[in-house]
Amino acid sequence: MDMPESNITLPPVIAVDLGGTKLAVAVVDSQGNLVLKRRYPVEKRTPDDSIEQIISACLEILRDTDLDTVKIAGMGMVVPGIFDRGSGLAWAPNLWGNDHIPLRDKLRSRLSCTIIIDSDRTGYVLGEQWRGVARGMVDVVYMAVGTGIGLGIITGGRVARGAHGIAGAIGWFAVDPQKKVLYRQLGCLESEAAGPALARKAAERLAAGRPSMLHRPAGPSSQHLSTEQVVEAAHLGDRLALEALEEVTGYLAMGVANVISILNPQMVVLGGGLMHAADLVFEPLCRQVLDWAQPIAARKTRIELSQLGEDAGLLGAARLVYLEQNR
Repeated sequence: MDMPESNITLPPVIAVDLGGTKLAVAVVDSQGNLVLKRRYPVEKRTPDDSIEQIISACLEILRDTDLDTVKIAGMGMVVPGIFDRGSGLAWAPNLWGNDHIPLRDKLRSRLSCTIIIDSDRTGYVLGEQWRGVARGMVDVVYMAVGTGIGLGIITGGRVARGAHGIAGAIGWFAVDPQKKVLYRQLGCLESEAAGPALARKAAERLAAGRPSMLHRPAGPSSQHLSTEQVVEAAHLGDRLALEALEEVTGYLAMGVANVISILNPQMVVLGGGLMHAADLVFEPLCRQVLDWAQPIAARKTRIELSQLGEDAGLLGAARLVYLEQNR
């Protein structure tokens, strides 16, 4: 079950949020305060390069806060992809291809402290449940919509990870029967609704000769068009960008509706890079969810934006350590 709130002061932890493009490291105290936070472009030439960067960043932030591995409760870390808690192997294709890396053992060989690792999906939902918009809830999910799409799940007060740590891989939700080739690589929902999908849909419209303030990429690809550019154009009222965002929002609404119908959560928290367009996405998404989801569950589920933003993963990583100590 979830760790009860306590006024007892426990030692701080090192929290690590490893993403596909960034590495965030922080010292977090037992009340959920970020004592010191650092952010780096992630090093991903090889797994060993990434691990060396993580270790160096942890040791550096410990020195800068006058701590060492003896004075902390442990290290909590969240990673993109799949982490097997039994074997300690991490699969993170956006970082290291399809190799399964003995991440926990490699970190333990250099950092003499308790090390708890989990998926970033789990980190996000734990962070929001601990110190965010879902504080104290026992049935809550966090839907991260960025480069990919994933779902962190807490049901009945417990994290749901599945038999092989793959629970929450909702980028593979089937929301389109066309079975496009791209779906085999990324999954259907992710292909239609993640950040790169928005850039691709805008680029396809540009290639068809549609007028827009966006620069036209060479051919029907998003290679020279970023999600951020499309969102910025949508905010400026560009019709093409708004149409692409509207299409993505429709698919996202189906994804959220499916989650509500399956899990009946108290709250769905939306986060990730695409939520930078929340002022354009959020209200239409909520309306469309009511069209797709189980009606009673849909009316009873709150849909909220992340309160913690990019700190959700760090706070969730820290929470992993404190929960482990409370077992």
